[in-house]
Amino acid sequence: MHTRVRAPALTALAAAVLFGAATPANKTLLTDLPPFQLAGLLYLAGALVMLPSVLRSGSGLSKLDQTNRRRLLGSVVAGGMIAPVLLLLGLRLASAASVSLLLNLEMVATAILGALVFSEPLGRRGWIGATGVVVAGAILSGGAWPGIMAAVLVAGACIGWALDNHLTALIDGITPMVSTFWKGAVAGSVNLALGMATAPLSATPRVIAAALLIGALAYGVSIVLYIRAAQQLGAVRSQAIFASAPFIGAALSYGLLGDPLAPSAMIAAALMVGSACLLFDGTHAHPHRHPVVVHTHSHRHDDAHHDHDHPNLPDGARHTHEHRHDERVHAHPHWPDLHHRHGHERR
Repeated sequence: MHTRVRAPALTALAAAVLFGAATPANKTLLTDLPPFQLAGLLYLAGALVMLPSVLRSGSGLSKLDQTNRRRLLGSVVAGGMIAPVLLLLGLRLASAASVSLLLNLEMVATAILGALVFSEPLGRRGWIGATGVVVAGAILSGGAWPGIMAAVLVAGACIGWALDNHLTALIDGITPMVSTFWKGAVAGSVNLALGMATAPLSATPRVIAAALLIGALAYGVSIVLYIRAAQQLGAVRSQAIFASAPFIGAALSYGLLGDPLAPSAMIAAALMVGSACLLFDGTHAHPHRHPVVVHTHSHRHDDAHHDHDHPNLPDGARHTHEHRHDERVHAHPHWPDLHHRHGHERR
């Protein structure tokens, strides 16, 4: 592997390890912290990691119009408040290994929401891959009530994070670190307050410190590392590496928590790997039109979409500022990113 690729690939893998390890770690914390309190502590810690970036660049909220503020609010509610609580409720009912593998449903939910709501194409291979992950989730549920209920709760969490993914991708005007800060700060505070309103915070300082550490690493440092990798590798390759997080979480659960390695789990894991590969095979090429737009986001000048001048700035250097796109019609392989959320005719 070339050095220019190896370093960011390892960065993306480190992000996946930190995020994947959160599931077995949270399983142990649920014996001392109820879901609302634990979710609040995790996301508040993630926000604290983002605080230095926010202090350097500013909160950015004054730059957001009403549409983008609604998107940020939706991201906070769906991805910061509802999803983590549903995940932790499911984690109380099932093994950490099973829940780790079920988190692959987020990828499916993101793809299906994109196809049905956000005008993102999902070809035949993508639908097959989505079906495969759902079938694997059914296998993991075991057909018994606690397993089924856990699968439903985790699926609900994945739907919340899928909606969060789409809304965050549409937010124009603030950096991912700033939006992550607000999500963690607001959602973490609300969930912690709700948790303390229903039950006193009786966990020991050691348990609280452990929750804050896990939140800082899994929901703070992990995101920073992922963004850094994505800026160098691109979204597709970095996301493909980060998709290993559920399997890393399952492996840690088997190795550290002693979760039983059932044959059904091995079958489900193999099915999920193959299905994930189909889901990631999502690029397509066709002539498409970019309308005139003025917006603000992180970008570089070697992507065929940003050709404004920056003296002494290399094309591959990523930076953020308000810029204008003139109308353009061209064809190239692309994913439904910020510049390619166009609709497609049904044929």
